[in-house]
Amino acid sequence: MSSTRPDSDDDVSYVGDDDSAFFRQVHGRQLNTLNTTYMLPADEDEVKRSELHHRMLKFVLDGRNYVGPNRAFKVLDLGTGGGLWAVEMADEFPRAEVIGVDLAPIQPRFELYNLEQDRVNIPYSDEYFDLVHARSMFTGIRDYSQLIREISRVLRPGGLVILIESELTPLYTPADGVAPHIDVSTWYALWQVYTTCLQRHGVDPTVPARLHDIVVSTGRFENVVKRNGNIPVGFWPEESVSLTVGQLQWMDYELFLPALRPLFLTCELPDRVDKLITEAQQVLYNPEARLMTRINIVHASKRFQ
Repeated sequence: MSSTRPDSDDDVSYVGDDDSAFFRQVHGRQLNTLNTTYMLPADEDEVKRSELHHRMLKFVLDGRNYVGPNRAFKVLDLGTGGGLWAVEMADEFPRAEVIGVDLAPIQPRFELYNLEQDRVNIPYSDEYFDLVHARSMFTGIRDYSQLIREISRVLRPGGLVILIESELTPLYTPADGVAPHIDVSTWYALWQVYTTCLQRHGVDPTVPARLHDIVVSTGRFENVVKRNGNIPVGFWPEESVSLTVGQLQWMDYELFLPALRPLFLTCELPDRVDKLITEAQQVLYNPEARLMTRINIVHASKRFQ
């Protein structure tokens, strides 16, 4: 894994022996200090959750880490988290320079910088990267269109961007077309509160569903390809791959629900947060609840000027 120093150190932090300055404690969980918009934890449980999400996506992508044409010499992984995607890309392309960046030093071999919510600047030179990968990031970005423009700036002409985001509207599929006989209203209620809290932090919750249109609207990309699909949550699918995907997504959500507590408590909901999460967990743990979520994947090539 190699790392190249960006044009300016102004937006980049390098971690020494003491990394405490990069973390803060919020309602019993460890969060990053660089971006107060992103309110999910930066701790061991969240690393586990990101690894589960990564494994699930590998099944969705037929065992691959990328989609679209790939000439990976210089690769940027935005929001690298525990760094699993970046490490696997470096293993697959040993001659490539793979740089992973994040808000917190969860993985010490990566760099830190903040895609600040009001001025999304990637501190690397123009046309430096061949591939930029960004997933599960929109909940910490107030201006996602500006993020896409910045990605375009640091991509060489013909370079590839891969974006992956999950929608916030939950789905339910009844068995054999039969109407659900269990109450899943508390599951929907939790996701509605999550959406409201993100809006209060200035985040647009419709970004995942609009990924394709956002990329196209910049006018800087061509061959924009959209893939989306419903991801099962739980142990109810019968087909083997779908069952594995559902199991991994269920384990992801098992960690995700309590991870929402700091965000919910900052949204002035102290009297109902624990009840809201507990009731959503009861739905998640119900084996008859055929839950689903929707994921959106977009890849595109930067236009030649």
